[in-house]
Amino acid sequence: MSGVQVPPPLPVKGFIVLLLHDKPQTFPRQSHIRSHVLIGPRWHHSEQNGMQPFPVRSVHPCAFSAQCHQTASLDKPLSRSEIGSNLRCRSTPFPARVLFKGEQESMASQANSGSDLGFEADLFKMADKLRGNLEPSEYKHVALGLIFLKYISEAFEYHRAKLLLEEYADPEDPEEYLASNVFWVPQEARWEHLQANAKRPQINFTDVTTGKERVGDIGNLIDNAMDAIERANVAVLKDVLPKEYGRPQLDKTMLGELIDLFSKVGMHSADGKSKDLLGRAYEYFISQFAGAEGRRGGEFFTPRSVVQTIVEMLEPHNGRVYDPCCGSGGMFVQSERFIENHQGRRSDIAIYGQERNHTTWKLCKMNLAVRGIDADIKWNNEGSFLSDAFPTLKFDYAMANPPFNISDWWQPQLEGDVRWKFGQPPAGNANFAWLQHIIHHLAPRGTAGVVLANGSMSSQQSGEGDIRKAMIEGDVVDCMVALPGQLFYSTQIPACLWFLARDKSANGHRDRKGHFLFIDARNLGHMVDRTRREFSEADIATITGAYHRWRAKPEAGLGEYQDIPGFCRSATLEEVRKHGFVLTPGRYVGAEDVEGDDTPFEERLGAFQGKLDEHFGESERLANLIRERLAGVVVGG
Repeated sequence: MSGVQVPPPLPVKGFIVLLLHDKPQTFPRQSHIRSHVLIGPRWHHSEQNGMQPFPVRSVHPCAFSAQCHQTASLDKPLSRSEIGSNLRCRSTPFPARVLFKGEQESMASQANSGSDLGFEADLFKMADKLRGNLEPSEYKHVALGLIFLKYISEAFEYHRAKLLLEEYADPEDPEEYLASNVFWVPQEARWEHLQANAKRPQINFTDVTTGKERVGDIGNLIDNAMDAIERANVAVLKDVLPKEYGRPQLDKTMLGELIDLFSKVGMHSADGKSKDLLGRAYEYFISQFAGAEGRRGGEFFTPRSVVQTIVEMLEPHNGRVYDPCCGSGGMFVQSERFIENHQGRRSDIAIYGQERNHTTWKLCKMNLAVRGIDADIKWNNEGSFLSDAFPTLKFDYAMANPPFNISDWWQPQLEGDVRWKFGQPPAGNANFAWLQHIIHHLAPRGTAGVVLANGSMSSQQSGEGDIRKAMIEGDVVDCMVALPGQLFYSTQIPACLWFLARDKSANGHRDRKGHFLFIDARNLGHMVDRTRREFSEADIATITGAYHRWRAKPEAGLGEYQDIPGFCRSATLEEVRKHGFVLTPGRYVGAEDVEGDDTPFEERLGAFQGKLDEHFGESERLANLIRERLAGVVVGG
């Protein structure tokens, strides 16, 4: 391990060693280390800082099965230097991944349980107790609006405290805050003002709309605060914030208790760097409300593990990021998180999105605001097909989870649209309209990840097979991932991920023209409750690791890609042609071929009813036959 600072010897007993296709010196960034590289019992290598302490994250042994050359259980003590110098693959000096015996299962359990979400989970439980009989779909706007208000008020107060220490600064000048990307919060909207009045039955205040004095309750005071903040930050927050706290149906005692609850949450550390507690809480609350609302919840929220998989696959380091049906903005939040984890700058990417549901658009704007993310998010009633908000823009990355199999999207003016390069989509299903809309918006070197129903991989109905064939022949499909069921709030049917590329030889990767990667991830994931499954960090690393090795050049240091029977396989265009341009991964990796929802529900139901009628008819025939036979029996004869 030339050039690597080896930590002092520390004997360790009994651990499992997996020898992997990785080189520690080539990965200075911790997020890569998490998913790809050498992890000693307590150390990782950083080009900037040498050997550094790093908490081991457990990975299920099968997660790196493609990379293993040798597995060994060792009982004798070994120092860190012995680990570095003695444990080598015979042909190549691959480093080792080390997990302590006994810790493997406990660490895997900890990683899977999302233990870092303890704060958010506890806060949500407490907030949910205050909900009473209010429906989750209504309560989410109450709770999320207050979290947003608390967040921007805390950010404002911290920046105001800094300005008070500067000789020539004016802490009451809004421009002082805007220059630092902090929202200006007027006096009547500051959290301390709301908290001081939270339990009062009657409150005197000045209405920011009329300028007149009025008497109201805490609900009216919150509405007034929201209005004041919108007026002070029109460019970003106009018509975004909820202003229905004053309605008579809302329990004002509950509002006061909710303010008290959120008042206990601090956001900033002593040095002023955000711990992002309220940002994390906002995201967690959205996910829990989505689960409570079921199918409707899936319209505004994509589960975090699915979003993380898409983002980690695409690796959006810099450029324009686009989502044509952005929901509450989860793709954007995860993209920003990816940038930060790779020591990049937020300014390296520009974010663009469109959403047709106005309520969901508001959630997105607030979600990005509490994360401090600057984005261009458009809303209109028509949606991306009929009223494309960015008709001339091209994007480096596109990520989307459009509604599955929507049948009421078509309008006559879409006939012959320039976006239908690979064929006009059927009026009864928008799946291939979404794919072509996204391809149309990709830059010459752009890539995309899209969630769609399984039927999109194999359907031959209404010309969909011909469009898929044209896309394959046009070499814009890069990778297909079959997902397990129960990942989504909106549907229990299995789904898949399409990864698209305008140029399969660009962006520093190897030339993959005429080749396609198929990944069958249906056996990954774990149940987090009775109805829903999630990917763990190890699952995501398994999927993304296979894709990154497949597309990488040898000099990238990720190791050689290998097919894994039942999980992943690289196929040629000729092979895909032989399979009739069906892209179901099971056909290629050697797993059971499940087509998912290829047949429309109405047809499946009709076929089932037909078979059921046949069984009922046969049952009735047999019953009559038995009656006839019994009637012919002479008792005692």
